[in-house]
Amino acid sequence: MAEVKLAAEVRTNFGKGAARQTRRENKVPAVIYGHGAEPQHVSLDSHALMMALKTPNVLLRLDVDGKDALVIPKAVQREAIRGFLVHVDFLAVRKGEKVSVELPIHTEGELAPGGNLLEYVLNTLPVEAEATHIPESVTVSIAGLDAGHTVQAKDIALPAGTTLDIDADAAVLQVVSAQAEAPAEEAAEGEGAEAAQA
Repeated sequence: MAEVKLAAEVRTNFGKGAARQTRRENKVPAVIYGHGAEPQHVSLDSHALMMALKTPNVLLRLDVDGKDALVIPKAVQREAIRGFLVHVDFLAVRKGEKVSVELPIHTEGELAPGGNLLEYVLNTLPVEAEATHIPESVTVSIAGLDAGHTVQAKDIALPAGTTLDIDADAAVLQVVSAQAEAPAEEAAEGEGAEAAQA
């Protein structure tokens, strides 16, 4: 995984008012925590951080007043409508250290013919990985899968050095029959019509 370097400034003013002022300056308030140290309040350039966070579980090397801090994003708050960054929690990490992260799940291939539907039980896969070698995602082949098939966590090939952080038998994806969905939709439409008549 690529390492992204960003500059960060130490924040000494806290609270909603101070956070709003930080955002008015096109910066994002953030907190670095981990390894038993006191949380460190910082701010980062909004655009640079937004671009860095386009990569899931990106590894960031922050220059905090001349000192290096290796971190990964753990909680990202965005504005509901425009999606602007509001606040970020970073977890301090070290090389060789294992961390728990969630990897986006991508699929490849086509389901068996018949108009069946793929249902995501999980959108991300919880795993443990070495802090400086976190995969960006996992890919699952759904080629030829038919209705009734369930992909479990243990069925997904993980990158080297990565282990599951979830029950191996947990359902991740399942293929459902399009015909099974139709009656439920028709029933819902019928109820809507009855409600409209009432």
